Amino acid sequence: MAQTLLKQVAGVRLPDSTLAQQATELLLEHGTQFLYNHSLRVYVYGVLNGERAKVKFDPELLYISAVFHDLGLTKHYCSKHKRFEVDGADAARRFLQSHGIPAHDAQVVWDAIALHTTIGIAEWKEPEVALLYSGVGLDVMGDGYEHLSTEQREQVLAAFPRTGFKDNILQTFFGGFAHKPETTFGNIKADVAERFIPGYKSPNFCELVLNSPWSE
Repeated sequence: MAQTLLKQVAGVRLPDSTLAQQATELLLEHGTQFLYNHSLRVYVYGVLNGERAKVKFDPELLYISAVFHDLGLTKHYCSKHKRFEVDGADAARRFLQSHGIPAHDAQVVWDAIALHTTIGIAEWKEPEVALLYSGVGLDVMGDGYEHLSTEQREQVLAAFPRTGFKDNILQTFFGGFAHKPETTFGNIKADVAERFIPGYKSPNFCELVLNSPWSE
């Protein structure tokens, strides 16, 4: 894949520090053009959401979070037993540690990636965590779509096309955890496993409680 030379999209500057460039190179190397476009859209939407809400945040940390947030779905970063979100978060933390980034900043990025599919928690944490979550929600499910102007939508999609996104993202999710559907228990990705695995039924929390070895 060829890396974009764009420096700004929909009024949002794309970070071009050495750290950001090297993170982008990893996404280009181990991801796909589809994931690249999705990840960069997520960043732009996160920034736009932050600006609209007048929230102070670190653009570079948000960018690293966006770049790594789905890399846990790729063969290079995918583990056998962890949630893909944790695989991506672990990869991002190793990357940041290798560049001497402070532990607190690395933890913020880890949380942002690990929690980006966790409804009801991410939006209440640090700004970078909340904005990654909101950017993902906007790109994947259209949360906050109405806050984008027509011009902003057109500029983002011209730079980073969706290319059959709705069907492709579900297939991409499933491809990243088809070998470990049990890791989706308790989170929204269980719906994906049930959609694509014939006869698969995610564990039921109530049944786990009632069938525990305790007598009462």
